[in-house]
Amino acid sequence: MPEQNLPEQIANRLRRDILRGRLQPGSSIKERDTATEMGVSRTPMREAIRILSKEGLVILRPARSPLIANPSFKEVTDWVAVLRALERLSAELACKNATKDDLTEIRAIHATMIDGYDKLDALDLFEVDMSFHLAIARASHNEALAETHAAFLARLWRVRYLSASQQESRDRVLSQHSKIVESLEAGDARLIDMEIRNHLDHLELNIRRRFDALGEKLGLPEAAKNATKGDARAAE
Repeated sequence: MPEQNLPEQIANRLRRDILRGRLQPGSSIKERDTATEMGVSRTPMREAIRILSKEGLVILRPARSPLIANPSFKEVTDWVAVLRALERLSAELACKNATKDDLTEIRAIHATMIDGYDKLDALDLFEVDMSFHLAIARASHNEALAETHAAFLARLWRVRYLSASQQESRDRVLSQHSKIVESLEAGDARLIDMEIRNHLDHLELNIRRRFDALGEKLGLPEAAKNATKGDARAAE
């Protein structure tokens, strides 16, 4: 992978702070203070914030500090619906178009996840997991599809990380990833479609549980159906 430039490095640090909860949903990013804290100028800081805004992690506001995004349950499930279609299409095309090098890369990422599951920091492991899905999309050899997939995957990073860190099953995730790799290597589009659907079914379930837990914290009934940005922000 290409070396990151300074704005990308800053965006990566901010992204990890968002995922870890150091930067809370609904809170503002003080551009000048954050740049000073990181020892960088405001120009690359602005570019980094724009990167995160494209990912849906930050909301830009005219003449005001940007906010950490706090999407509603409806917004998140809409994104998951799009991601589901993109991942299924990516997997189908990857079965047809993946090269030997693509398959080697995907297999290596999976091996890293197996080896590191009980050793890596939770966020480091999550990033390995996301790189697995990105590699499959790239293996479709459809640039427009891979770019769109990456954009929607990024939008879901925070809620996916928080849901996964609380609910994911080690054996299930590794088993599903193994079957996805085997399906790719066999060029079995039917089997990989089934495994992708199963994988994303659990993602939707985990997200619903996340919003339900948030609703219980707020004392709200049926939180997953009625959660709003304001409700979620109040809980943080």
